[in-house]
This record gives sequence, C-alpha cells and structure tokens, in this order.
Amino acid sequence: MSDPLEDFIRQNREGFDGKTPPHDAWGKIESHLPAKTKSLWNSVVLWRSAAILLLGVCAYLFFAPIGKANRLEQANIKGEFKDLESFYGGQIAEKKELVSQFQSETGSMADEVTQNLQKLEAMYQVLKDEMEKRPSQDVKDALVLNLLVRIDLLNQQLNKLDRQTNEAEVVSS
Repeated sequence: MSDPLEDFIRQNREGFDGKTPPHDAWGKIESHLPAKTKSLWNSVVLWRSAAILLLGVCAYLFFAPIGKANRLEQANIKGEFKDLESFYGGQIAEKKELVSQFQSETGSMADEVTQNLQKLEAMYQVLKDEMEKRPSQDVKDALVLNLLVRIDLLNQQLNKLDRQTNEAEVVSS
C-alpha cells in the first residue's frame, strides 16, 4: 500500500530539485494571507518591560523594610548604649577618684591594676569606634562587658587599698 503522492514525488524527484521559485513568489503568497494586526498586548518588549518593572518593585518592597528596620535597630542599640555608658562611666569615675584618694593618702604607686585599666580603656576606644561605624548588639555587649570589667578591677583595687589601710591602722595601734 503505497501512497500515490509519495510515489509521484519519488518519480519526479529530479524535477522538483532542479527548479527554484520565482523571486516574487513570496510577495504573491503574502498578499493572499489575512492582514496581520500588531496588538500592543502581544508585544514582547511590553512584557519584558512589565517583568522588569515588577521585579524592581518586588525587590524594593522586600529590601526597603529590612533597611529601615535595621537602621531603627541600630539607633536603638546606640541609644541604649549611651544610657549604659553614662551610668557605668559615672561609677568608674567615682571609683577612680576613690582609688586616687587612697593612693595619695597611703603614698602607694600605680600598680598592675592601673596598667590593666589603661589597656581596657584603649580597647574600649577601639570598640567605641566600631560602634560608631557599625552598631550591633555584639559590639554593645563587648563595650558593656569592658565597662563592667573596669568597675570590677576598680572594686578590687579599692578592696586592696582598704585592706592595706586597715592593716596599717592595726599595726600602728
């Protein structure tokens, strides 16, 4: 069961391959086709533009609240730290004054504790600079820890000086 069209094409193959269509053939074919209207909704450029616009709006809506919340969180961290710094800074200043009074009364010189305090103050300045550049909860915690360690060192120094004063009074009595 052979297809008659297929048989015809096989028999006349050389005749088909040797001929070329006339140059105006496509023009005649196109004139018989229905007119193609260009719709704005079928435009690829329009759909690409809409997709890019939608992507931009989604990106803005996704990242804008995070940036705003991040700036608000950083402002809160800075505000909390300023309150803590003023409170602990006042305590440190009082304790330093007491230490200097004790040292002037007893005539003792600066010791290892004073050197450690100076090192802690230097670290504190580095951390404070970091807090100004990139405030975060970790930096705030490190600053507060530094303040607490300085207060603890000053308390230890005051206790040591107090013991020395008490021992000197006991010996002199």
